[in-house]
Amino acid sequence: MLNNATIGLLALLILGIWARSNLVAAAAAILLVIRFTRLSFLFPVLERRGVEVGLLFLTLAMLVPFAVGKVSLKDIGKGLLTVPGILAVIGGAVATHLNGRGLHLLADNSYLMISLIVGSIVGIVVWGGIPVGPLMAAGVTYLMLQIIESVGRYFH
Repeated sequence: MLNNATIGLLALLILGIWARSNLVAAAAAILLVIRFTRLSFLFPVLERRGVEVGLLFLTLAMLVPFAVGKVSLKDIGKGLLTVPGILAVIGGAVATHLNGRGLHLLADNSYLMISLIVGSIVGIVVWGGIPVGPLMAAGVTYLMLQIIESVGRYFH
C-alpha cells in the first residue's frame, strides 16, 4: 500500500517531526492511521467538514477568557475604542476576507495544499512561527497572486 498518498503523508510526518510542528506531524500520523485501518470512510467527512470543526475548536479556545470571566465589559470597550482595537477589527475583517478567498483558491487548486504546509514548516523553522492553519496561508497566497496579476497587467 505504498503509493503516492502514503509517501506524501510519510514525508509530511517526517517534516513535521523534523520541524517540531506537532500539529503537522499529528495530522499526518492520524491520516496514516485512517488510511491503514478500516476508517477510510472518514476521509470524505474530514474533507467536507474538517475545516469547520477545526475553526469551531479554534473559536472555542479564543472565547474561553469570556466564558471564565477573564474579560470584562471595560476590557471589551477598551479593545474596541482604542487605535489598536480599531486596527484589530480591521485586521480581523481583512483576514476573514482573505481566508474566504484562500478557501476558494484551495478548492480550485488542491495541489497547493502541500506547498502551503511546506511553507508553514519553513516559517516554523526559519522564523519561529506558529502554524495557525493552511487557510490563512492560502489567503496570503491569494493576495500575493492578486498583486502579481495586477503588476503584470500594469506592465503590459
